[in-house]
Amino acid sequence: MRRVINAVAVATVAALGLAGCGSDSGSGGTELELLVPTYGDKTKPYWEDLIKAFEAENSDINVTLETQSWDDIYTVLDTKIQNNRAPDILELDAAGPAYGSEDLLYKAEEIVSPETMEDIEPSFIDSAKIDGQAYGVPTVASTRALFYNEDLLTKAGVTAPPKTWDELLDAAKKITALGGGVYGYGMPLGSEEAQAETSIFAYGAGASWESDGKMTIDTPEANEALTFMKQMIDAKVTQPDPGATDRTPLLDVFIQGKIGMIQGLPPIVGQINEKNPDLNWAIAPSPTPDGSPSTLGVADYFVGFDKGEDKQEAIKKFLDFFYQKDNYVKFNDNEGFIPATKSGAEAAASKPELKTFLDLLPDAKFYPATNPAWNATSGAFKDLVGQIQAKPVDDVLKQIQAKAEETG
Repeated sequence: MRRVINAVAVATVAALGLAGCGSDSGSGGTELELLVPTYGDKTKPYWEDLIKAFEAENSDINVTLETQSWDDIYTVLDTKIQNNRAPDILELDAAGPAYGSEDLLYKAEEIVSPETMEDIEPSFIDSAKIDGQAYGVPTVASTRALFYNEDLLTKAGVTAPPKTWDELLDAAKKITALGGGVYGYGMPLGSEEAQAETSIFAYGAGASWESDGKMTIDTPEANEALTFMKQMIDAKVTQPDPGATDRTPLLDVFIQGKIGMIQGLPPIVGQINEKNPDLNWAIAPSPTPDGSPSTLGVADYFVGFDKGEDKQEAIKKFLDFFYQKDNYVKFNDNEGFIPATKSGAEAAASKPELKTFLDLLPDAKFYPATNPAWNATSGAFKDLVGQIQAKPVDDVLKQIQAKAEETG
């Protein structure tokens, strides 16, 4: 769940037309190429088992699997497209549906049955539409929430998780004062996912990164959010050098019991249970200026590339098989995400560790990821927002806005 397509690659694909890519097998069956990101150790075995079961029921369809890390999948995809080798089915964040702006994809309703489409939560389909048209069907959903170390809060005299920014700062100061290498709040503003941490605070302040198709970064709401984030850094209640800290290693520090509070997503639950099951932790909604609910929502999507080879029905058969309740629930259980289907959400509702994330879904705001300028904007956040620890907020926001407008 990371970044958006390379605009140059999109233009290249449009020019080449995706002709001749991934032809049908010589035996008369249909060959489907599936490219998916790796979420964890269980990702590849899941897809291998699912493909084996699918092919047992559909002997005329052969599915070839390729898995790539989130760090590599965008480069791999760009290369495939530039060489007329786009996959038939792709799972990606909103970078996938964004290819629909170049008329390269089947429409969402063309790659799953009406029954499957009816089971999918409409809000996740709507979040990645282009000019009102959906090209992607969501695979997993995620919201962000505040993970906190109950033992550290208790030792610091904090009786409840913070609901407001003022309470967050106060709690972080008390936890940091415990000493022993403990930090009150983990703030990852490095290159891995700085745009997410920033969006959590900015969305809480009422910011939106897009208006009428234009990137809107340098706004009073964003200024309010970054000013508070800078206040946290200046108060030395975060880990040292937030601008050089990535999310994944910082979450490991939380799991080790050295950070009081940090923003996290559903898979962190499984990581805690695996790496430090004795950690005394809990989840609460992300704090906002006045305590009103707000969260960052993220979804990944399946898309089907229309390469003029009449593979639509084979793609639909495979995706319908994936979305069968047992297959789909297993996928989300493996990866630790929130299901994007109504039937899957019913199954997840019985899991108390997911309740906070599910409750936050109605208030989730998403990246404007299908906007062609979001790629550059997201990259600018990753490169620049960490500079608030040394530069004025106004200057940093102006720099990010300028980068956004270069392609906006």
